[in-house]
Amino acid sequence: MSTKNVTTDELSGKLTGLLGKEIAAASDREVYDALLHLSQGLAEQRQSDAGKKKLYYISAEFLIGKLLSNNLINLGIYKQAAELLEANGKHMGDIEEIENEPSLGNGGLGRLAACFLDSIATLNLNGDGVGLNYHFGLFRQYFEKNAQAVRPDVWLSDDSWLIRSDRHYDVTMGGKTYTSTMYDILVTGYEGRTNRLHLFDLDSVDESIVTEGIAFDKKAVDKNLTLFLYPDDSDDDGRKLRIYQQYFMVSNAAHLILDEAVAKGCKLTDLDEYAVIQINDTHPSMVIPELIRQLMERGLDLDTAIEVTAKCCAYTNHTILAEALEKWPISYLKEIVPQLCPIIEILDDRIRRRLPGETADKVAIIDAEDRVHMAHMDIHYGISVNGVAALHTEILKNSELNDFYKLYPEKFNNKTNGITFRRWLLSCNPELSEYLIGKIGDSFLKDASKLADFKPLLEDEQVLRDLLAIKQTKKEQFTAWLKAEQGIDIDPNSIFDVQSKRLHEYKRQQLNLLWAIHAYQAIKNGYRPARKITILFGAKAAPAYVIAQDIIHAILCLQEIIANDLDVNPYLQVVMIENYNVTAAEKLIPACDLSEQISLASKEASGTGNMKFMLNGAVTLGTEDGANVEIHELVGDENIYVFGQSADEVIKAYEDKSYVSKKWYDQNTFIHDAVDFLISDAMVKVGDEARLKRLYKELLNKDWFMTFPDFDSYLMAREKAYDDYEDRLSWAKKCGVNIAMAGYFSSDRTIAQYNEDIWHLEG
Repeated sequence: MSTKNVTTDELSGKLTGLLGKEIAAASDREVYDALLHLSQGLAEQRQSDAGKKKLYYISAEFLIGKLLSNNLINLGIYKQAAELLEANGKHMGDIEEIENEPSLGNGGLGRLAACFLDSIATLNLNGDGVGLNYHFGLFRQYFEKNAQAVRPDVWLSDDSWLIRSDRHYDVTMGGKTYTSTMYDILVTGYEGRTNRLHLFDLDSVDESIVTEGIAFDKKAVDKNLTLFLYPDDSDDDGRKLRIYQQYFMVSNAAHLILDEAVAKGCKLTDLDEYAVIQINDTHPSMVIPELIRQLMERGLDLDTAIEVTAKCCAYTNHTILAEALEKWPISYLKEIVPQLCPIIEILDDRIRRRLPGETADKVAIIDAEDRVHMAHMDIHYGISVNGVAALHTEILKNSELNDFYKLYPEKFNNKTNGITFRRWLLSCNPELSEYLIGKIGDSFLKDASKLADFKPLLEDEQVLRDLLAIKQTKKEQFTAWLKAEQGIDIDPNSIFDVQSKRLHEYKRQQLNLLWAIHAYQAIKNGYRPARKITILFGAKAAPAYVIAQDIIHAILCLQEIIANDLDVNPYLQVVMIENYNVTAAEKLIPACDLSEQISLASKEASGTGNMKFMLNGAVTLGTEDGANVEIHELVGDENIYVFGQSADEVIKAYEDKSYVSKKWYDQNTFIHDAVDFLISDAMVKVGDEARLKRLYKELLNKDWFMTFPDFDSYLMAREKAYDDYEDRLSWAKKCGVNIAMAGYFSSDRTIAQYNEDIWHLEG
């Protein structure tokens, strides 16, 4: 069945045939299975080998979310399918709930990779993803005694989108040889081709070895290798397991790349004409020495293998945090992947021989402490180094990677991140997307810049009222979802102030927490906001990241205190969403009024949540950090709330070590009172005193991400946003401007730039 102008009757006939009964007589589970089977079959018809050169996008994470609706949209049959279900007493929303969300990623890195795969297929580019088939993902989060608790996130089932292939490779690690199995997930493009996400696994992985929470024997590699994304690395065994995972991923990738290239006629010396490898962050960096090794196994000499590899690899940097640029002790590598160590040592020696001593030491692959710097290897032996927002790339060039930029200025380029509009508008906000299509047509779904056609319509008062009505609908839908999921009631007429992202101190959930404490104290002292404020958090903290878990604990304690305080809860509510994932994001983001993007300036590479909120008509409250800078430029001063120090000010404060948190605490009553509340009797009564004191001391004596200097500015910007919210038509116009100017942040645009500047694939 072609999906070109498919009719509802044609779709009905196909579904009825798959079900073996009338749609109305089938269960929701049967309908889901039939739609999955139907969409996979249609997706397979769009597969293509067109394009001599192929992209391999290697990433530790692919946070793809539920796939049914997204694939139906991309195949062009979502509307017909939804109407057909309604006509037979079924609802697409109920069918969607049956699907498990693939637990293959965590945060922005993984969601970006998923968006990129969608856009690569949409632009009809020959490119596949390569990663690992995690059985339990990061973990499933739940809350117990006002703290994060974790258990495996079970998602694999017989009716998943995974397709087991007959491709297997032998990978030798730690003195043992493991045989992989490759699984595929079909990646559909919007009105485009179908590519694949290749996920490697071991048949010997044993889910039963997970005991309490997410604990397991980290030494049993044959049983644990692909159980979890980012296993706890607080001990040597955990760190070594991460190396096992990374090498397993890239060794399989290298085998696959070479096999596919040779099958197309590649002579190996011309591999760059057949393959380009995008290294997404440093997790896949070992693909460089591994590809060299495999090329030598296939007959190339060392010099040629290095030269060929260096023409094929490109590196995306996703962080300014030095601790996030992976450095592995070479002793670990000698234990796990001894076959790579001579190659890495040669790669390092070549750099040292080429450069003078002091410069060589700064950019060496192996440092004086015998640690292998993965990013350094990527930069030296690749064709491209890109940042993911304009500010981020400038900081890399001028500060963090300046020594490399001076060596290779031609390699550095910027590729500001983007998101897939089809998923983050059509799928999760049909009310808004249908309204936009009715006003400006549907061309923006292929060319997101066409969203700008909506901006002139914002002079019409009725359009503004329509936007407010759509937002209210999404808030009411989210309110019902949250009640069903967590049993929590919130007021859909309140301001929805949202911060949803990975829990990390640089993203500064602790700043939002301190503001919430300040607001609580102000209301206790008689202040009454014009409208109730609902502060919504969504975040997971890594198991080994103690302070991040302490921040979640403090948020949950405050949530309970406010919920039980009759003086405060009519005016303020704090809610933390349990197990925040793509499914939750699709409910929350369209309902958001104020989008919290409050990372410390110079620390967030880009952010993509900021783009999703913007697209759905939320107004940003943020620092001049990451892609916030570009959002600010696009929407103008009137349609964003900016606060805090500049990136230059922050960088200078780090350089001269001038920031002392205790001084700010002593001099600012608001900060003093909010921080002290963390260890107050009220908090200790509902929380863990040791955890609360640890967070208190961290802020008082360190505050590494400078929460205190930005506090007053944050307070004023947030108050201004709340005041402005009360002028409903003016606020609606701000929302509309954000929607209209969001087109720049399409991942289609980002991928087109990657291809033009780096990959050079045939479209």
